[in-house]
Amino acid sequence: MFDVAVIEDPAAAEVSLDPMRTRLLAELVEPASATMLAAKVGLPRQKVNYHLKALERHGLVELVEERRKGNVTERVMRATASSYVISPIALAAVQPDPARSPDQLSSRWLLAVAARLVREVGELITGASRARRKLATFAMDGEVRFASAADRAAFAEELAGAVAALVAKYHDEGAEGGRDHRVIVAVHPGVSTPPPPAESSRG
Repeated sequence: MFDVAVIEDPAAAEVSLDPMRTRLLAELVEPASATMLAAKVGLPRQKVNYHLKALERHGLVELVEERRKGNVTERVMRATASSYVISPIALAAVQPDPARSPDQLSSRWLLAVAARLVREVGELITGASRARRKLATFAMDGEVRFASAADRAAFAEELAGAVAALVAKYHDEGAEGGRDHRVIVAVHPGVSTPPPPAESSRG
């Protein structure tokens, strides 16, 4: 099972977005049969089987084992990944294009860049998996609290300069056997996660 799988096929994306099938994918992080799942999700076993066959056709779940119970063969299934990301390539005709209107200060342009990142890394993961090779990537994730908008602007300017200097230092246009790498740096406001509700105490 993969930690994350990228869905590129439009039909697979459509199948995965059905609320019940999403629930089944979440349950199938651990192997289970249709009978076991039916009890958890509150559907008849035949209906669960219908959803599982749709997921299996698109490679979102896989057979782990078959168990014989009397005259019935029970199929134990498992999700092919712990979590899934739908690539913008599944919406090829309307996927965002960062080249359309590059603007470093536009949140929509940032979103287009992020969508391209998902699409390209998804394609690389798919190719690396088929070739049974590891994919070399690097990412950083952190937070910084700015005291003012002026500090944020100064940070962005200094960061851009530092990245440009690193690119100029290591970029070798004429390197034989070299491989281009994409560098993306983003700064955006954080999204606050509300704290869990406090449990009421009974005395």
